Amino acid sequence: MEIWPAIDLLGGNCVRLQQGDYNRDTVFSDDPGAMASKWFSDGAGLLHCVDLDGAKSGSIINETAIRDIVQAANGRPVQLGGGVRTESTIERLLKLGLSRLVVGTAALKEPEWFATMCDKYPGHLVLGLDAWGGKVATEGWLKTSETPASELVDRIAQKTSQCVAVVYTDISKDGMLEGPNFEALKELESTSPFPVICSGGITTLDDIRRLVQQGTHGAIIGRALYDGHMKLSQVLSIADQRA
Repeated sequence: MEIWPAIDLLGGNCVRLQQGDYNRDTVFSDDPGAMASKWFSDGAGLLHCVDLDGAKSGSIINETAIRDIVQAANGRPVQLGGGVRTESTIERLLKLGLSRLVVGTAALKEPEWFATMCDKYPGHLVLGLDAWGGKVATEGWLKTSETPASELVDRIAQKTSQCVAVVYTDISKDGMLEGPNFEALKELESTSPFPVICSGGITTLDDIRRLVQQGTHGAIIGRALYDGHMKLSQVLSIADQRA
C-alpha cells in the first residue's frame, strides 16, 4: 500500500486543519522544504501536498513553498492538490516538477474538461473526492454539492480511463484523529475503476492494518504523524505487508 505523508500549506506554513475548517489550523512548521526533507529522510518515497490557500481561491498561492518541496524531493514523486482548475495551472505545476495533480472542484463542475485533461496529461491527474455526508464538497471544502461521491467517479470513468487515482477524503474525519470512514471507503472501492487513496482520520497502526487488509491502494497521513501517534517507519513496515 502506498503511503503519502501530507504537507498542507497555508500562508507558506505547514499546517493541519480540523474538519477542513480554516479557523481551526495548527502550524507545525514554517519551513515546508525542511519538512519534506524530514519525511524523505524518515523513509517516505512519496509526498502529498495541498495548497489550502489555492483550494479556497482557485489559484496557486504557495508556489515558493511548492518549489522548496520539489527541490527537497530530488526527483521523488510529489502530488499536489488545491486550486488546480485550469489547463494553464496544470502546465505550470507540472513544469515545476510535480508528479501528480489532484483536481477536485473543477472535476465536479466540468467532468468532461477533467476527462479531457486526463487524456492529454496521462499519468498526471488524480480525482480529488472530498465528501461530507457522502456528498462531494468544493471550493476548499467551503461548499457541499448534491452530487454523491460514487456518482462523480462514475461520470469520470465513462469519459476517460487515464485518471491515475481517486483521493477520497471524508471531511468529518479529517484532522480529528478518530479513524477513517472505512465503510464509505469500502463502498467507493467496490465501484471505482480507479485506485482509491484514503485520506482523513488515519490515527493508529491498526487503521493502517485494516486498510491493508481491505486492499486500499494508498493512504495519506497527516496529523497522526505530526502529533507522534505513529512513526513513519512503523507505518511503512505495515504497508509493505499483504493480508
